[in-house]
Amino acid sequence: MTDDISPILNIAAYRFVEIADPPALVTAIRAACEARSLKGTVLVAGEGINVFLAGQSADIHGFLDWLSGDPRFADIEVKFSESQAVPFGRLRVKHKREIITFRQDGIRPIRGRAPSVDPTTLKRWLDQGCDDDGREVVLVDTRNAQESAHGSFAGALTLPIIKFTELGDALETHRSDLADKTIVSFCTGGIRCEKAAIWMNEAGYGNVLQLEGGILGYFEQVGGDHYDGGCFVFDQRVVLTPELAPVMSVEPELATAP
Repeated sequence: MTDDISPILNIAAYRFVEIADPPALVTAIRAACEARSLKGTVLVAGEGINVFLAGQSADIHGFLDWLSGDPRFADIEVKFSESQAVPFGRLRVKHKREIITFRQDGIRPIRGRAPSVDPTTLKRWLDQGCDDDGREVVLVDTRNAQESAHGSFAGALTLPIIKFTELGDALETHRSDLADKTIVSFCTGGIRCEKAAIWMNEAGYGNVLQLEGGILGYFEQVGGDHYDGGCFVFDQRVVLTPELAPVMSVEPELATAP
């Protein structure tokens, strides 16, 4: 007789929204996670929250029900995947200056979201070779070189960066190549490509969109069409296939959230 082992549910989510008292929210989120034995990382800043958590399905959904009781997070978009074990070694809930460090003055996502394109529409554009206005579409990978080496969209512009803070300088060398094209920034779950799209629009790059939900959202909705390889994730699973299945795993201390 085989034991019926329930898979672990993993979630990734973020929300840019003004947080007046980050330390108080850190305390509340930590208590909500500990009460449900969840592990992972939650970053809280004045600009919002960034969530990577794993646990039993009932506990994850219980946490999301609790979180959505706060009007600031009532409709937060969540990406789900499963694993046979919890891919985090411990729980970390921290107050940070930014929920994803960019260090670009004036970039305030809480003022309004960057324009976006949904995965289904992006796939259609890639199928037809242009956007609906006939412009060439250029995909810009806003992740670091280690991540993009595991997989990226076919033909995407990948940058030789180690940290997200280096993206601005790295992109400047490609400004002329991106002129008069529809630029779609993308990352793992959407948080970096949203900040990058805001910055690129303000820096005069032209028609810049973010991929709604990032690579994981694309995998969920349309699979791996136009994507080569897997998607690096910041936990022990390391890389997910377009079917959201893990390719490999590492020890807990080697996997941390960005």
